[in-house]
Amino acid sequence: MVTHKILVIDDTTVVRVKVREMLPPGNFQVLEARDGLEGLNFIRQEKLSLILLDFVLPKVSGWEVFQEIQSHPDLKKIPLLIMSGRKEEVMEKIPQPFEYFEFIEKPFDQKQLIDAIKSAMKKAKQPRQEPAELLTVPATNTEITANSNEGVSTADIQILNQKIVNMQAEIDSLNKQLAQVVIFIQQKIK
Repeated sequence: MVTHKILVIDDTTVVRVKVREMLPPGNFQVLEARDGLEGLNFIRQEKLSLILLDFVLPKVSGWEVFQEIQSHPDLKKIPLLIMSGRKEEVMEKIPQPFEYFEFIEKPFDQKQLIDAIKSAMKKAKQPRQEPAELLTVPATNTEITANSNEGVSTADIQILNQKIVNMQAEIDSLNKQLAQVVIFIQQKIK
């Protein structure tokens, strides 16, 4: 009897087959999706124990699938392993550290896959701070201090300060991309 379902979302048949072959035998079923749209349909219809998600996908990108998962409290609890041969592309959208999911760079071997799955399982069990619980960051101050927020723990402040750093890194990355687009357009206009 199958008790666990693992979803592999990847547009490359070879990767889906290799992942299936690398998984140790057990009482689970491997479902395969060829694109992000098919993957989202499985995510909405099946009770999954693990999702392996390629980041570059046709129809609906891995980034869009990731955002959909993160926007639903029940889906966020499913262990997630993002796979990509382009880590920098993933980091442009999701800055490190990857707190609630695991990342594995393609190509990978069986040991790397098993270790990444174990890590994804551990990370999925970590308690998350929901957006409603977060403090509003003062517009004039980019770092929160214990004195300015009585009743807030030092750990909460450190988490928020790290999120500020991550957001700033993402803003910087977006500004860099925008500058590159502007240069490209200017070159095409000439």
